[in-house]
Amino acid sequence: MRSTTKDNFFIALALVIMVVLFYSSSQPYGEQSLTGVLDRILAKEPLKDLLALIQFNYAGSEVSIAAQGYSAFVEFFIRKLAHFGTYFLLGLCWFLGLKNKMTSIWLSAFVSWLLASGYAAFDEFHQSITPDRTPLMEDVILDATGALTSILLAVVFFVFIYKKKKKKTSFKKIKR
Repeated sequence: MRSTTKDNFFIALALVIMVVLFYSSSQPYGEQSLTGVLDRILAKEPLKDLLALIQFNYAGSEVSIAAQGYSAFVEFFIRKLAHFGTYFLLGLCWFLGLKNKMTSIWLSAFVSWLLASGYAAFDEFHQSITPDRTPLMEDVILDATGALTSILLAVVFFVFIYKKKKKKTSFKKIKR
């Protein structure tokens, strides 16, 4: 267990991401809506025929071009990708910041996932007290999945790739 400036940097970055998420979830949906911009950028509705084939339910509501309109449909995917991606980064930052501060890589992975997932739940609660926002358990699950994905990828990297590389380097030193 050693702590470095790099570890502290990643923890600070995780905290910055959390502050940005808190600020973002304190804004009403109307202030964040991308539909007006998407209406202008995607005025010709590219791939509409292909996208019109996509239809599913998310949190009890139909997600389709027919139900929402083209721009709102595209915005749905942008927002959900932002959820996944932001918590992917948050989980990764927590993991990279904690991996050298804890007794095992698996413990740091678990704690990192708990921190990111717990914050996702808190963030949805925060949205419940923000006007014109809808808190969704499905978003917590999406956020937790984003965090878990990055943490598992990092664990695979450190356990299988980084340590193998380190072993080869150590072996070369011994051989000399």
